[in-house]
Amino acid sequence: MTALDLSSQGLTSFPSLPPSVTRLDLYSNSLASVPASLWEHTGLEVLNLATNRLSSLPPGISALQSVHTLDLAHNRFESLPEELGELAGLTEYLYLSDNRLTAFPSAWCRLGRLRYLGCTDNLISSLPPDLSGFSSLRELRLYRNGLTALPESIGSLGALRELHLRGNRLTSLPESIGSLGELRQLDLRENLLVSLPPSIARLSKLDKLDLRWNKHFREPAWLRDFEEAGCMVLR
Repeated sequence: MTALDLSSQGLTSFPSLPPSVTRLDLYSNSLASVPASLWEHTGLEVLNLATNRLSSLPPGISALQSVHTLDLAHNRFESLPEELGELAGLTEYLYLSDNRLTAFPSAWCRLGRLRYLGCTDNLISSLPPDLSGFSSLRELRLYRNGLTALPESIGSLGALRELHLRGNRLTSLPESIGSLGELRQLDLRENLLVSLPPSIARLSKLDKLDLRWNKHFREPAWLRDFEEAGCMVLR
């Protein structure tokens, strides 16, 4: 394995890379573009391009079939290629937070082995109708976007343990959310929620439910019983 750490080096142009590189860290530089030749390094397993000045990627990233961790956070992307959904080796982390993304392509839902998806601090107003492809997802972070609703398919994420939705514009949640049997944490702070679906009471493994700063929320009668059963409820 060849690890190359070039983080915080003030780079403005892409460096030459050894053919054997498997872990590449270019965090916190001043890179404005990525050469298509990067995708020729098909042995890459970890690629960190976070905190640069990137606004686009050249075609061909789907060649990186060995990448299990990809960090594109803290850049200037308004969109990212649907090709990300073809990264079959992406099993650990996909970080897309703090960009200018306005859409969440349905093609990304093909990442059936991905465990962690961070897509916070963007401008996404809706999710694809079918999220069932994220069958291995354990943690989903979508806080501080512009989401007004969740699709019913959110209930198909059977492995999900944490769902972070703070700072959106949600007025309600789908009844299917009660099917998330492995869920431990549900963060709903700073939304526009008025009520909760009764199905949440079925989430026997939920140990933290954060409802703070939903100004018009009306607490359901069952919530006290749910709290007494062991779930920490923050109001």
